[in-house]
Amino acid sequence: MSRRRLVAAGAIVAGLLLAGPVAAHGPEPHGGAPTGQPGRPGTPARVVRIEMAEPMRFIPDRITVRRGETVRFVFSNSDYRDHEFVIGDMAALQAHAEQMRRHPGMMHREVNAVTVSPWNEGELLWHFTRPGQVDFACLIPGHFEGGMRGVVIVE
Repeated sequence: MSRRRLVAAGAIVAGLLLAGPVAAHGPEPHGGAPTGQPGRPGTPARVVRIEMAEPMRFIPDRITVRRGETVRFVFSNSDYRDHEFVIGDMAALQAHAEQMRRHPGMMHREVNAVTVSPWNEGELLWHFTRPGQVDFACLIPGHFEGGMRGVVIVE
């Protein structure tokens, strides 16, 4: 299959998974319909620090927040590899992890994702609007499969 057709097929699958138009690797969120939206800069937010660590772990990998709460996730990458944090629905994260395996080197620039280079920090501001569970994962090839994922419980 040609690269153009493969990219088109991936975009169609992502659109179906998200039940709406979403640009892969653009400013819109991918990885599923997360229970929330980007937080507004300057809005008071609880800070949650997450370490991206070897062996392929988020520490902590389970976080509880309140509906309506804005959280400033601060990531510290203590590993020698790049890591990312993508927040979304687990089924869509799994599908996108497969797409990443087929296209190594793909980077994210979505509002629900951040990539952090080795020994650096990154941030993501997120406002949780609906109760339930939202998943997060590192979709860099091998990292998701290695167990680099977690969950946010929105009460």
